[in-house]
Amino acid sequence: MVIDPDQFDSNEPREPVRSVRAERLPLRRPEQCQLVVEVPVAVVIQGTSVAVMMASPSDLEDFAIGFAFTEGFISSLDDIVDLELLDHDRGIEARLWLKDEKAEVFLTRRRSMIGPVGCGLCGSDSLEEAVRSLPKLKARRTDLSLDEINQATERLREHQPIHDETHAAHSAGFLLPDKGIIAAREDVGRHNALDKLAGAMLRGKQPIESGAVVMTSRLSVELVQKTVILGCPILIAVSAPTSFALETAISAGLTLLAY
Repeated sequence: MVIDPDQFDSNEPREPVRSVRAERLPLRRPEQCQLVVEVPVAVVIQGTSVAVMMASPSDLEDFAIGFAFTEGFISSLDDIVDLELLDHDRGIEARLWLKDEKAEVFLTRRRSMIGPVGCGLCGSDSLEEAVRSLPKLKARRTDLSLDEINQATERLREHQPIHDETHAAHSAGFLLPDKGIIAAREDVGRHNALDKLAGAMLRGKQPIESGAVVMTSRLSVELVQKTVILGCPILIAVSAPTSFALETAISAGLTLLAY
């Protein structure tokens, strides 16, 4: 497939899917091609940038809230005083302002993360953050049936409009017994999709401990970490976990169901 680069305009509205003109090889038949949109999104807390992620420009308020929660910057939705999205020429800023007590904890944490210039393994941004300690999930009996678990990834496919158009987006969904997938979010990044789902679940005050997170990707350690911090006891995926993800899940008491 050949795509004409002259049709790209950085000033176009930021939508999760973009239609471009293309020619299908080898006959050079013209057609419209749907591409998933990817933009830099900076998460800014108390005026300080904590991360810049390449993400889909959809459900970004959910993303900012979920990221702040799963990364430990907030412990509840009430910790956020204000949230705004600012669109710049080269990307988007998601700005959060926290309550005074959380803001002080955040600023103290940021100061402790500052290491010598050029040191790639200094501070909690590096190795300590990668192997951060996790809470132990409480053991509980799931009310999900075997059929609900076996059909979880197929049910999630019904909530992937961006992937349906582009075949290039991950999805994270929440499965509740007898109710199916009650929430789902999509993104070019699997961890972004999970953060968006986390934000949506927190905003909707859903019973996170009663269901399962469902992913369309392999299970990497960051997905395990974020699911545990979210307080969900089960993580279901279409692909296998990494060895480190499995070790982390066992240690935290998280049940992995992978295919």
